[in-house]
Amino acid sequence: MPNDDPSRPYGQRQGQAAAKIVNVALQGGGAHGAFAWGVLDYLLEDGRLDICGISGASAGAVNAVVLAHGVSVGGREGGRAALADFWRKVGEPGSYIGPHPFQQPLPLGYFSEVTPAFVLFDMLTRFWSPYQLNPLNINPLRSILEATVDFERLRTCPRTNLFLTATNVRSGKVHVFGTKEVSADVVMASACLPQVFQAVEIDGEAYWDGGFMGNPALFPLIYDSPSQDVIIVHVNPLVRPDVPRTALEIENRMNEISFNSSLISEMRAIAFVTRLIDQGRMPEGMMKRMLLHSIAADDVMQMLSAVSKMNTSWDFLTQLRDIGRERAARWLEDSFGRIGEESSTDIRSFL
Repeated sequence: MPNDDPSRPYGQRQGQAAAKIVNVALQGGGAHGAFAWGVLDYLLEDGRLDICGISGASAGAVNAVVLAHGVSVGGREGGRAALADFWRKVGEPGSYIGPHPFQQPLPLGYFSEVTPAFVLFDMLTRFWSPYQLNPLNINPLRSILEATVDFERLRTCPRTNLFLTATNVRSGKVHVFGTKEVSADVVMASACLPQVFQAVEIDGEAYWDGGFMGNPALFPLIYDSPSQDVIIVHVNPLVRPDVPRTALEIENRMNEISFNSSLISEMRAIAFVTRLIDQGRMPEGMMKRMLLHSIAADDVMQMLSAVSKMNTSWDFLTQLRDIGRERAARWLEDSFGRIGEESSTDIRSFL
């Protein structure tokens, strides 16, 4: 993401020490995306990093476009304000992200209890498609996005590198939309849960949630970004200490594994290339050395079920935001000096 002055090169800040240039990769996860809101809010407030590229899927794509729009309008503070405005609209009564139309003020530690309304809706989506349940294809997220983001301005911003992933329904392949292609339709495609919403048609192709094939995709940041550093903001826990026992816990863990699989595959590939470079088996300059960093709160996310991804109560969203800010602050304190030098995530563990 650029400095407040879009004419100034990346990393240069008037009257201050140079900022470090990084990419950010944002996972999707419905209302859990409020955690990423908190991370981004703190990074912008801190000001020591310039985000030159953002890859996002689903809720990560939403955060990406809102942030990019806000920064293009008002610099860092504009980005913070845009994110806060968007999530405030999501937290208003009657708004929701995802399939649960019955807003419940669930506590942060909510895990195994489900409301009768959720059970009913879950049963309906197992027997009827969104083409039957929602024939008018109504999704409040679109109206919130269109009220928050000036997509025409965003597409022409020369300093914004956006990479939003969606899954091509027919081919099953990942499709990455760049900055000049970004629209409300693209974001809705990236966030399209197929059990709940009709596939989004763009230029004759149908798309579902990007999390199936890239949550988020890292390869665009390797090939099309000037920075070698990627900060991955994890929303879905990679590891759970206990074996799930209940039907809800099993389904929740299946979703986490599915929506982490593409990211783990790309991290394994980066770890493999890094080892070849370190061993001198890769000619210098043939492949780009990538430095990976992670900001996560697995200890918190392990307490939350898939149901809570639809919990858009303001108290819940702001709790996740505050946890995101705290984890970003902790990561910066521990790892700022490693940016541009080495990975702060042990990528060897992915081999």
